[in-house]
Amino acid sequence: MQENITAISTPQGIGGVAIIRISGGSPLPLALKMFAPSGKKAESIIPNRMYPGKILCENFTDYGYMVYFAAPNSFTGEDVVEFHCHGGTGIARGVLESVIKNGARLAEAGEFTRRAFINGKLTLSSAEGLADMISAENLSAIRAGNMLYFEKFSGEVRAIQDILKGALAAVAAEIDYPEEDEDGVLSVDVRGMAGKALEAVNTLLSTYSVGKKMRDGVNVAICGKPNAGKSSILNSLLGYDKAIVSSRAGTTRDAVEGEIILGGVKYNLIDTAGIRKSRDELEGMGISRAKSIISSADVVLSVDDGSGEAELPETCAEVFKIFNKCDIARPSGEYDAVVSAATGEGMDKLFSLLSSAAGSLPQGGAYVTEKRHYLALERARASLENFLSAAGQFPADVVSADLTEAWSALGEITGETASEEIINEVFSKFCVGK
Repeated sequence: MQENITAISTPQGIGGVAIIRISGGSPLPLALKMFAPSGKKAESIIPNRMYPGKILCENFTDYGYMVYFAAPNSFTGEDVVEFHCHGGTGIARGVLESVIKNGARLAEAGEFTRRAFINGKLTLSSAEGLADMISAENLSAIRAGNMLYFEKFSGEVRAIQDILKGALAAVAAEIDYPEEDEDGVLSVDVRGMAGKALEAVNTLLSTYSVGKKMRDGVNVAICGKPNAGKSSILNSLLGYDKAIVSSRAGTTRDAVEGEIILGGVKYNLIDTAGIRKSRDELEGMGISRAKSIISSADVVLSVDDGSGEAELPETCAEVFKIFNKCDIARPSGEYDAVVSAATGEGMDKLFSLLSSAAGSLPQGGAYVTEKRHYLALERARASLENFLSAAGQFPADVVSADLTEAWSALGEITGETASEEIINEVFSKFCVGK
């Protein structure tokens, strides 16, 4: 029988209601030691109903509610009891201490969710989605976590695993009964199944660039020569003055950051130091950091006020050429947007460009948001490519190892083959009480 664990599941501090959760082999008998239901006998408590009554703590009594969830129909898959007491640091802690004195142990970070995973209530990737939903600060991050939590992604991964199971079964038949397959299973059926699995893996891998932006936000580097108006662009996008604006060149020595939300997606804006040749040590350090930020950005706004574009470092980012200060000069060339950060002219076009930079995802489909998932899919792809290049050249029992490795790599995503180290890392993202 699992030992009972407990924790405060609501945020610490003053609030209307606090929830203390208990999960394990016998949380109900424990809870009834310190709960007196109003107008009910303790023996008549049934699952999934909330009962009002007195919560009897060691040094005080609170009036609140108790609800019981019977295994396996609970979040953890075990018997679960929750006390809903008045919010407040002292009351919640007092109830928690009384639960512990009555026989429960304080839960570790993420232990409730870990038990849900162990008891088959959710996959490892679903648990990651739950963590993402809890920490989400914008709509796209919520949707990304929701996609994982409700098993859309793991469902597609398992579908690929099912294809590989079929391929492995066909290989086993070839090994056991080679005389019954004159055409060669590996050259036809199995290769076809492996090719189908590889195509599905590649489709998922192709979504990572956009999926990562949906979860973490789009990193936008604002760059250009000194005095091109980069800081003014940042302030205009944010809608308030975050960066210092000065007519003196080289004012921005370090990166200045801010965030905006467009279409539910977070954009991480980074105003960088003006790029030019400089003998000033501090300015040189700022320029070096600016080049590093540009190289790793998702989007680069290359700002020019007519004095010429800055020489940018090599980058895989989408680069938009922005002409600034159109209120005092007109551009003589091709630009993606012509704006005046000072007056706001043309800024709607710049917002539109940023919105398009997030990219689009398959409607209602799964996509990759976690680097861990991306790396596992890459290993699966490599194993499938090895198999397809070797099939027909080597014995079936030799090449089938690549199919097994591909299946195992995908199993790390759902948790079927994940190591204890991977599992511990996933649940370390959770707070105590979840």
